[in-house]
Amino acid sequence: MTDFLDQLRALIGPTQVLTGPAAEGYCHDWTGKYHWTPLAVARPADTAEVAAVMRAAHDAGVAVVPVSGHTGLAGGTHAEGQLMLSLERLTRIREIRPGSRVCIAEAGVILAQIHAAVAEHGLIFPVSFGAQGSARVGGFLSTNAGGSNVVRYGNTRAQVLGIEAVLADGRVLDLMGALHKDNTGYDLKDLIIGAEGTLAVITAAVLKLQPAPVAHATAMVALPDLRSALGLLNLLQTESGGLVEAFEFMPDRYWNRMARFRPDMTCPFATVPPVTVLVELAATAPEAAIPLPDGTLPLTGRLEDALAQAMARGEVLDAVIAASGQQRRQMWQRRESAAEITLNVVPIVDCDVSLPLDRMQDFLDAMGARLAQIDAGADLLYIAHLGDGNYHYTVYPTDAALADPIRAAIAQEAVRLGGSFSAEHGIGLSKRAEMQALKDPVALQVMAAIKAALDPKGLLNPGKTIA
Repeated sequence: MTDFLDQLRALIGPTQVLTGPAAEGYCHDWTGKYHWTPLAVARPADTAEVAAVMRAAHDAGVAVVPVSGHTGLAGGTHAEGQLMLSLERLTRIREIRPGSRVCIAEAGVILAQIHAAVAEHGLIFPVSFGAQGSARVGGFLSTNAGGSNVVRYGNTRAQVLGIEAVLADGRVLDLMGALHKDNTGYDLKDLIIGAEGTLAVITAAVLKLQPAPVAHATAMVALPDLRSALGLLNLLQTESGGLVEAFEFMPDRYWNRMARFRPDMTCPFATVPPVTVLVELAATAPEAAIPLPDGTLPLTGRLEDALAQAMARGEVLDAVIAASGQQRRQMWQRRESAAEITLNVVPIVDCDVSLPLDRMQDFLDAMGARLAQIDAGADLLYIAHLGDGNYHYTVYPTDAALADPIRAAIAQEAVRLGGSFSAEHGIGLSKRAEMQALKDPVALQVMAAIKAALDPKGLLNPGKTIA
């Protein structure tokens, strides 16, 4: 492999091919669960250099694992003895076009940088999640990331109008049209988004922007149970005209764990309720920013009225509405600390599943019974992006040997109830067993055929997503 690495150094520069100690920062995933020693880490500067690296690897028969922000949770960048292709130097925001509300950004641009850049034009890119300060375009497109705003805007795939990608043999696929309609055959863009780097290396994208809200109404709401929370979601959607931007579910056990690991972030209610929901409405109409005679915003009034209706029916126990930007940030900080208080104990089974909204409670009931059979002493934590049916369901088994049976049970119950065993984190390495056991066999055959057609040598992120 010395000749191959020398070839890479000639293509992209000797300092941009990292080996040995220089590559140590690339040898594990964000969770610390997966560790590996790559052949090398190549850091090309632009699409042309990415294509050159891919051609060289294709000719040499070297497997390539793309990596962007390195914040994935499913082992998707594991690269033992393989070439890691880092997109971190592709950091240009090539263009922001406010008139057509698009941002053209390269794969190495950090999500928070996009947020800041488009905000100067009164716009937002409505993909938001906890790792926005480190996640990069190539990564969150490759995993079709979700987050807190999916209830209103949809997953990442819905926010992308075009992509540029390099195929396994180094050819550049230009799908960068900023079109809302393009009925010219297969939608290759949507095929590559969410493929976790197994079909092509995304190097740039045309991102769809939205007008920035001029007003928010944010509240922490105490409820007696999950079904009441879903009733409140439907009520708020109706009463606000579809302005619900986030609807985040936190049960009592979430606050108990918060008190243990982050005692500075207390529950906003005197008594911890069975269910807490963080709800946020957002409006873009100019009149939404004009205060009412009492000084409140119209959107806040809508939220108060809806909560009062639900409270009169006994579906809401209490509520705290943010009266300032600082209070709103504090509420979000409580929710966004979830990863910090969740992924800090081993052994751990960390799953993200999705369910039809009317089966959310059924899943909790079914999994409670299954968990009691497998490991009655296990600890449990779950939270949800409730507006789109996505649970982050985490179990702390009493014995690491029980992790796989627990993971399998979680996936089985989700699929049995019409859901999915992967909502937003992707498949990577960690969910390949569930993919083979629970995915429709014909779907797996079609996926394998597509992989073979685009990457016949099997060099792009091998062993991930599909075996």
